[in-house]
Amino acid sequence: MPKAPAQPRSRKPGKSSSGGGLTYAAAGVNLEAKDRFTDSLESIMRRTHGPRVISNPGGFAGLFRLDFNERLFKRNYKDPVLIACTDGCGTKVKLAAQLKKFDTIGIDLVAMNVNDLIVQGGEPLIFLDYIAVGRVDSDMLTDMVRGVAEGCRKAGCALLGGETAEMPDVYANGDFDLAGFAVGVVELKRAMNPLRVKAGDVVLGLESDGIHSNGYTLVRKVVEKAGLDLGRVYPELVPANGGRRKKKAAAAAPRTLGEVLLTPTRIYADSIVRLQRSYTVKNIISGMAHITGSGMVGNLERALHPGVDAVIDTRSWEPLPVFRFIQQHGRVAEEEMRRVFNMGIGYTLIVRPSFAESVAERLTKLGERVHRIGRVVRGSGRVIEE
Repeated sequence: MPKAPAQPRSRKPGKSSSGGGLTYAAAGVNLEAKDRFTDSLESIMRRTHGPRVISNPGGFAGLFRLDFNERLFKRNYKDPVLIACTDGCGTKVKLAAQLKKFDTIGIDLVAMNVNDLIVQGGEPLIFLDYIAVGRVDSDMLTDMVRGVAEGCRKAGCALLGGETAEMPDVYANGDFDLAGFAVGVVELKRAMNPLRVKAGDVVLGLESDGIHSNGYTLVRKVVEKAGLDLGRVYPELVPANGGRRKKKAAAAAPRTLGEVLLTPTRIYADSIVRLQRSYTVKNIISGMAHITGSGMVGNLERALHPGVDAVIDTRSWEPLPVFRFIQQHGRVAEEEMRRVFNMGIGYTLIVRPSFAESVAERLTKLGERVHRIGRVVRGSGRVIEE
């Protein structure tokens, strides 16, 4: 979300007063439009702010109070460590541009960052975005930033600022790209460490809401090659009756293929942070992984050390219909599907066996759809899908 630009706002783009020379506006960058857009965003930002955000009107950077007053807050960190990460939405932005639907891609942006951040065992504090466009379109950009703000609200972090870059020489009209930057904090003794994982630990999987934000180059190619209609409702994409998720889906209005593919990435931050606050004495979670590109194998392996393997039962959950739809229409091999996509599990936790049931119950109460998907055994740091 853009901060106030450095250029003086009294200088309006247009014809030069010095004999008709070139201007920034004539070159394709409209500073006046950017200023108007920037000024319109303050109320959207403030919806994500708590008492730790320090007002800084017109500043070139946002201010966030890291240490705080115990009389106002429940706890302080004794040995705080900052966590930072950055990510984007990949080529899902091309699909959003094609469908001219921009109100959910900002949620994806926040999710791809905060879901990585919480893997370290901490909580997200602040978020900033970078939006690059060919031309400032206030309606399109406002929808994007509203999505970013909604993602921050779901994640419990403050949208502290950002930047919009108008670059007509790089992006065609209607094209755009997004990047996000998240900062969080973790108590050092509670930071995740693969060495904690032990044989006998249980792997829990939290369902995804769809494809999330990985593999869209392949998805778009399948849509193109198979001649699929993004505006059509395909019966194969409607989940069968049965199950909590499926009953909700059946009750909702049928969605077009485009709407299904633009389903925003699920944000797990609130549930994971709340879960960890429930266990303040024992470290009952020994590892976590956000399942993105490279699938279950490529991501869960990052939570293991060379002395253990994670054995995953791929029959312990049912992939969402969208995955089989893409696989069938693209004739994509099963191995390739599992290498590229989350296949219905967007986040995993490795927990001590004696706490597996209670953790699953807590996460279910927090709104997650939880499956017991595997176990940890002695091994060499691999993930084995059965």
